[in-house]
Amino acid sequence: MTEQDFILKGFDTSVENGKVTWESPSNIALVKYWGKKKNQIPENPSISFTLSECKTITEVTFSKKEGNDFSFEVFFEGEANEAFKPKIQTFFERIEPYVPFLRQYHFKIETKNTFPHSSGIASSASGMSALALCLMSIEEQLSVTQGLVAEAARSGTEKSNHYFNQKASFLARLGSGSACRSIEGPLVVWGSHEEIEHSSDLYGVKFNENIHVNFENYKDTILLVDKGEKQVSSTLGHNLMHGHPFSERRFEQAHNNLSELATILKNGDLDQFINIVESEALTLHAMMMTSSPYFILMKPNTLEIINSVWNYRAKTGSKLCFTLDAGANVHLLYPDAEAEKVLDFIKTELVAYCQNGHYICDTVGYGAKHL
Repeated sequence: MTEQDFILKGFDTSVENGKVTWESPSNIALVKYWGKKKNQIPENPSISFTLSECKTITEVTFSKKEGNDFSFEVFFEGEANEAFKPKIQTFFERIEPYVPFLRQYHFKIETKNTFPHSSGIASSASGMSALALCLMSIEEQLSVTQGLVAEAARSGTEKSNHYFNQKASFLARLGSGSACRSIEGPLVVWGSHEEIEHSSDLYGVKFNENIHVNFENYKDTILLVDKGEKQVSSTLGHNLMHGHPFSERRFEQAHNNLSELATILKNGDLDQFINIVESEALTLHAMMMTSSPYFILMKPNTLEIINSVWNYRAKTGSKLCFTLDAGANVHLLYPDAEAEKVLDFIKTELVAYCQNGHYICDTVGYGAKHL
């Protein structure tokens, strides 16, 4: 698929109003994407676990309007939120060529999270993917027979759903890069990779290989070390990869790690899984610490948790490992069979390093849902 394939070729202007609701999960990257080109194109491919409980629920009410400006209002957790509007304005400007009905309607966007906003749990991923899915549902309502959605629908539900998800991922990417990995699950690849069939820089694709039983119902417990706003925006961080002294080697490393991880996900080698996932997390932060300007998003308690995980694994032989996003919080990944023991370890040793003792228990999930 190319960008041209996602252009809506016509829509029914007689539709006066409507309402749609979607929930979309966050995701946690195993191989990290850090650095992007123009139009939200990644410098390297990534792969992520889709989560289940950490999600955004978005309801969009739309009504016909006069005038030719974008018109929308945003409510977060039931209250009007002006801070979100610039990002949505930019999003609408980017996606208008593909969803040309945006200026025809006023949109009331009501959204809420099941987790703390701006806490390093990729709220932009779940939020932008939920909004993109709502817009795709509106497109379905407005599309006419000459549109690609209608063509797909005539060819059968499976093809229609595939196009719907692919375009939703494509649109979500233009709002937040990692959002394109939240549409489906349990594993999604974003970024062109020669060994991953159908992989693309334009949208995320399900990792459709036979995933080993070791990764079924895999757990992710997020330790909330710092629930405040991030010190540095992800956009700024990505931009600092331009001219970074280690960027080219990093992009090469990501390609190699994805190749290895693709094999591991099929053969179930948890020791090698741990090596790659933890290395990827630390490499992400190493890129931040060696950029110009440089910055550190880990907190002292982040390092305490990492060392505790290493000690616990050495003592018990556990397959528990950690990963990090661009923030201080720690994602603990572990097999379902170890859930009881790991949760006991968290409660007895790690909760002390969490802000107000807070952590979130999640499981790998299967993508967004239409409500």
